[in-house]
Amino acid sequence: MLLYMGSLPLDAVPRIIARRPPGSVYRSPQLYARLRTDMDADNSTDALATVWRHTYKGGTWRPCIKNGTNGLPESNGYIYVEANGGLNQQRTSICNAVAIAGFLNATLIIPNFHFHSIWRDPSKFSDIYDKDHFVQHLQNDVRVVDKIPDFIMERFGHNLSNVFNFKIKAWARIQYYKDVVLPKLIEERFIRISPFANRLSFDAPPAVQRLRCLANFEALKFSKPIVSLSETLVYRMREKSFESDGKYISVHLRFEEDMVAFSCCVYDGGDEEKKEMDAAREIGWRGKFTKRGRLIRPGVIRMNGKCPLTPLEVGLMLRGMGFSNKTAIFLASGKIYRAEKNMAPLLEMFPLLQTKETLASEEELAPFKNFSSRMAAIDYSVCAQSEAFVTTQGGNFPHFLMGHRRYLYGGHSKTIKPDKRRLAVLFDNPRIGWKSLKRHLLNMRAHSDIKGVEMKRPNESIYTFPCPDCMCRLNRTEHSKPKHSR
Repeated sequence: MLLYMGSLPLDAVPRIIARRPPGSVYRSPQLYARLRTDMDADNSTDALATVWRHTYKGGTWRPCIKNGTNGLPESNGYIYVEANGGLNQQRTSICNAVAIAGFLNATLIIPNFHFHSIWRDPSKFSDIYDKDHFVQHLQNDVRVVDKIPDFIMERFGHNLSNVFNFKIKAWARIQYYKDVVLPKLIEERFIRISPFANRLSFDAPPAVQRLRCLANFEALKFSKPIVSLSETLVYRMREKSFESDGKYISVHLRFEEDMVAFSCCVYDGGDEEKKEMDAAREIGWRGKFTKRGRLIRPGVIRMNGKCPLTPLEVGLMLRGMGFSNKTAIFLASGKIYRAEKNMAPLLEMFPLLQTKETLASEEELAPFKNFSSRMAAIDYSVCAQSEAFVTTQGGNFPHFLMGHRRYLYGGHSKTIKPDKRRLAVLFDNPRIGWKSLKRHLLNMRAHSDIKGVEMKRPNESIYTFPCPDCMCRLNRTEHSKPKHSR
């Protein structure tokens, strides 16, 4: 006997299967499996030869930072700073310290690198940067010395902890240094500022910005061992790119365990992945993610473009942007989470992919291997010379590198910066075909080309946007001159 619901028997009522909320399932592996045949059959022209087509209407830019020529007045005293964080956060501290020392007419002690429990790198300034080049390049603008003179330290019992230490709020304006720090400097003749990361606002007078430009783009040069190995790796990358006239692309991939854990995104590792990520979050950020009332919604995080791109997604994106499987890629990254499994599809799509570990011998890497900042400096240098740089997650590394590439390449960053919200929608679509996906991704690539040349706006970093403070237009008109030259 059948039961009825209205005019239909219950066994005839269609079953409604609710689709999970957008982004709550990591669908990229299924998308790759479905589109792979069409992808491999696509013999379109390789993107490497045509990736940068947009001509900036304002013309080409060139570096134009002028060194001081008038000599330096007597110093107001010595400034000691601790540069904390990773490679590029320390770089921010160094450049800002140069700017502040110059503005206050102070003598800068070579910055001390703070040992951090995360990076665990005991490197000193001279291990990463060419100290002699740094001092000599700044000699007409800022006095820089290696250590504090004994006659100064005698006043403090040769104990650095006796020296007055300023605790300065983040993003302090330069006027604060003039009104508050300078009188104490003149009184004490020696002050400390610790911590020092991000202790100077993005916007400052032209004279201060000029010193930032000078420090970052001219005075800071990597140490000779780092430069030597980096040049060797660039040469080897160009050898492997002979079919593309020596052109290769570089990718900054952030898919290390701590990055995946911090994001709170869910991938395809099931219960085992959940246990690993819960453990990693507890070790790295004890209690931060388990506070009462904290709601974590991985699907929303993904659709907001906040999830780290997986190696598979990076490969799918680049193939969709027109880069063929013959494109040589240099991959800059830390230890990839579940590398054997997660790197396999990217290597299928780009078999010419290389890292510093595959390009260099164990003997060549040995002096750098246990030092995270030195390894990052090698990645940075090889990425700087690529035809295209691909950033996938943000952070100090790509922000500094984009600025350096603008400084090197006529104001254009030559950087692909994908719209990760748009990518999340595309990769979450179970019905999208290869041609449609490729059309969207080619538009995304073209947008990166258009945005390659950008002027610094208020509250943006001069280290990412060197135009117009550090660069001038060729055949410039008066309105295009850098502000510090007016």
